[in-house]
Amino acid sequence: MNRLDVKPRIRGAVDVLGLLERGRTLSAPVLRKAVERLAAPMDTIAAYHFGWIDAAGNPSDGDGGKALRSALALISAEAAGAPPEAGVTGAVAVELVHNFSLLHDDFMDGDEQRRHRDTVWKVHGPAQAILVGDALLALAGEVLLELGTVDATRATRRLNTATRKLIDGQAQDMSFEQRDRATVAECLEMEGNKTGALLACAISIGAVLGGADDATADALERYGYHLGLAFQAVDDLLGIWGTPEQTGKQAWSDLKQRKKSLPVCAALEAGGPAAERLAALLAADAAYAGAAGGAPDEVFGEAEFALRAALIEEAGGRAWTAAEARRQYDAALAALDEIHLPEEVREQLTALADFVVVRRR
Repeated sequence: MNRLDVKPRIRGAVDVLGLLERGRTLSAPVLRKAVERLAAPMDTIAAYHFGWIDAAGNPSDGDGGKALRSALALISAEAAGAPPEAGVTGAVAVELVHNFSLLHDDFMDGDEQRRHRDTVWKVHGPAQAILVGDALLALAGEVLLELGTVDATRATRRLNTATRKLIDGQAQDMSFEQRDRATVAECLEMEGNKTGALLACAISIGAVLGGADDATADALERYGYHLGLAFQAVDDLLGIWGTPEQTGKQAWSDLKQRKKSLPVCAALEAGGPAAERLAALLAADAAYAGAAGGAPDEVFGEAEFALRAALIEEAGGRAWTAAEARRQYDAALAALDEIHLPEEVREQLTALADFVVVRRR
């Protein structure tokens, strides 16, 4: 996938990979300790999901994800004038909720690969994936409330609201799969819930734990919400045009799941011959799914998905989504202008926004 048309505002001044590694390094021991509370075999299944062990139970250095949310929670604490360590519990809580959603989503979406290895439901079965996901969600509230402070209660309230919106977004996403189309507005609402809400919580939760007032936390949430939409727009591009080496998933993964992602919705709304042909194919899929009780993915070869991707691009869906990523990027940075921030924190948040919109995986 080509880089999006974004000129980084911070050129070489911030070590983004260092920020991500700091988030991972400071939060990982606390995250591991929380997961150790789970009853067997949920503890080892969760450890497999996080990449700490392989399917046989041997130690592993598997890819545990980008740690973007953890990095944001630590920077969030610094935005309130607190040390980054003040945001660690918030980082862990957000990571637990995020991974609860991944465990459930992988099963519901039928994804067999995540981070270049088999998903939990594929290795341990759907029932264990659901149980471990539920356990991680319960742990998230537990670790926050154990802090026993007023600010921890405020943080928990924000996390619970974000979790509810995340679940709303997943329900909306699933409902779209049974329709032949969804509007761009509906898609943005769904993605704002499914992705934007938790990133918004990540970038505000550390500030709340660090004693920030609601006005500061709300502005940071707006940054995170728009950053989440930019992140998801890029993810939607990768979900169609990304390679398995980039994404860790099958080629054409979103098309195979009949997802109404932004490129698809934008292409359908654009009109024209390519949009009409794409709409006809999706309508036929919806009719088939209704009659057969599932998607007809097994009857399609790679050429069929390549055709659909080409139609989306011809109708303008790819270009529109890249432009939307840029619009959401701009909106995220505009939210930072609403509040006073230490200059170093502002530069870090700007650099992370740059990272999100030009990433390749």
